[in-house]
Amino acid sequence: MAVDGGPVLFDAIEFDDDIATNDILYDLAFLLMDLWHRGLTSHANAVFNAYLRHEVTGRPLGSLRGLALLPLFLATRAGVRAMVTLDRMHFTSGPAQKAAQSDLEDFFALARAFLRPHPPRLIAVGGLSGTGKSTLAAGLAPGIGAAPGALVVRSDTERKRLAGVGETVRLVGKHYSTAATARVYRSLYAKARVALAAGHSVVLDAVFARPHQRKRAEELARQAGVPFTGLWLEAPDRDLIERVEARTGDASDASASVVRRQLGYKTGEISWTHIDASGCPETVRKRALTLIG
Repeated sequence: MAVDGGPVLFDAIEFDDDIATNDILYDLAFLLMDLWHRGLTSHANAVFNAYLRHEVTGRPLGSLRGLALLPLFLATRAGVRAMVTLDRMHFTSGPAQKAAQSDLEDFFALARAFLRPHPPRLIAVGGLSGTGKSTLAAGLAPGIGAAPGALVVRSDTERKRLAGVGETVRLVGKHYSTAATARVYRSLYAKARVALAAGHSVVLDAVFARPHQRKRAEELARQAGVPFTGLWLEAPDRDLIERVEARTGDASDASASVVRRQLGYKTGEISWTHIDASGCPETVRKRALTLIG
């Protein structure tokens, strides 16, 4: 291209749709790396999970396979920040240069940390509606496995995705049939299987009221060769009802009547670790952390 009568070289990748849009996970890694660098680990995990929930609608497993490359993407992005910082140091002096030197060292350390192996694991959080499963799953995920924390696969959002509706659209009837629920759990297990194979930790968030549902989660971990932790949340009946009645703008369709029906479930013997889910979310999270190690 000519500018002012002379040839000018420039990077035209942004003008090629096939090249510029084929690696969105690599672009996302820049934001995730910056959040992680600033100590905003829960924010990074929330962005990571929100992106995957929405981006994979048309190709639910393709992006999850790409998680195998995420450590490299994050390390590369940290390396880019280090390179830019190094270049800028030539134009600084005194305290500003000292601060830049510190940043440079931090970014290199971060890049190495991203590349450090973190064996994946599978955690399943079960319990009746209102026990705080989703809150606990979100609270645990940032500290599980490699950055930016574990993938959270929630049955409520999977049900909405499979139904082709928004997360806060209420579903009833056929969407909660035995067949529909079985389809939701199959989707949970499929996503977990792919993410674990990619080396990324997973937190499954569902009621898991039936013995075969819990057994399948355990089998999934065995087949993947990863550690498994099953958490079963419990709280007083009145707390469950109060919590679901207070919900707004959430993916869950549970109501007080749903909770009362669940209280009559024959869950069978539950071998998972039982956790008292009464009290504030942070208290429950700390209880869980002491149990899962």
